[in-house]
Amino acid sequence: MELRGKPTAAGRAQATRTPPSDPALERPGLPQPSEPSEPAPLAHSAHSAQPGEPLPLPLPLPLPLRVRFLRRLGRTLLAALVTAAVVVPVSAAARPRIPAPGPAALAPPTTATLDQAYTANRANAAEASRMAAAHGDRTRAAADRAMVAPSRHFLTFDGRGQGLAVEVLGDLAHADRVAVLVPGSDTTLETYGRFRAGAAALQDRLNSFDHRHGTHGTHGTHGTHGSTSRPHTAVIAWLGYETPGTVSTTVLTTGRAEDAAPPLTRFIRELRGVVGEKAHVSLLCHSYGTVVCGRAARGLDVDDIALIGSPGTGADSVSALRTSARIWAARGADDWIVNVPHVHADLFGTTVGFGADPVSPAFGAHVFAAGAGGHSDYFKPGSVSLDNLARIVLGDTSEVSRA
Repeated sequence: MELRGKPTAAGRAQATRTPPSDPALERPGLPQPSEPSEPAPLAHSAHSAQPGEPLPLPLPLPLPLRVRFLRRLGRTLLAALVTAAVVVPVSAAARPRIPAPGPAALAPPTTATLDQAYTANRANAAEASRMAAAHGDRTRAAADRAMVAPSRHFLTFDGRGQGLAVEVLGDLAHADRVAVLVPGSDTTLETYGRFRAGAAALQDRLNSFDHRHGTHGTHGTHGTHGSTSRPHTAVIAWLGYETPGTVSTTVLTTGRAEDAAPPLTRFIRELRGVVGEKAHVSLLCHSYGTVVCGRAARGLDVDDIALIGSPGTGADSVSALRTSARIWAARGADDWIVNVPHVHADLFGTTVGFGADPVSPAFGAHVFAAGAGGHSDYFKPGSVSLDNLARIVLGDTSEVSRA
């Protein structure tokens, strides 16, 4: 639709020196700044244009033009949403995969076969490192190579894609206190070192508690294997799922957590086959890892589940998790996760957000102190949160300081 009218004097003056057209302003049905026109009925300009001054667009636009504008705006916003929700994840998934061998074919571990599993997974990591180096990826090659050291004990290693690794710190064959750490977003083989550092700090703290106090635990001092000495501890760093990226749409939904729940449930079942039913097993879940633990909680044979730095679990309360495990929760005073809205929202058939805040009274968890730390400080040596997590693992719950 083209609007025409009788040119004004100012318009005739403007027409004698038409400026170059601006493609961004060329819209069908809208008068262009260089086109002399008179406002259509019901669309009066606020002032008269002076010679040399571009004519103002008539405000408000006639109803048909407003409808077209709003439709165009709606299509633009929808396109942006689709781009964020579809194109970004697909583009990330389309990145070239680093070549690596498939994981070693192993039966579920037992106390008798642990060393065999450790040896096989170190050999697999060595081959993965060689293949990554041949591919030209020095970062992945170095990460894989670090896992080949004789001191490293992996129950699982898979160098394909982002990579999977399940590592034991401590003597799992004789452990009667076991902690399983479940990481959050952006944990891959390249960033595995910082995840492992937290597991190592916890194992060191457990050992120092043992050495200082001798024995611990409201569950007694005897272990799975009939020991009457101090508890034997082991910490397991469980990178057993493909974590979402922090800057991605997958981190806002439960999709990755739902995929991770079955392998976590299977791993805990296999762990019980090694340490026995009497061992005290604690699940320590961080950030998006708490969503994983929330999805898996119902089927997990564990004694305690600790939710730290959680955006929510997808459940509205402890009872909704439907687990017999004791549920703990903590958040550091400087943790940015406090700014994440604890809501559910259904968008285009997908639930975004994870619901209730686990440290809120309404959720019903045992809330413990985490000190002044930030989102990555829960396993920081010397921190309040690390001390409390160690006490939970040891079963020394009366000593856990509450928030």
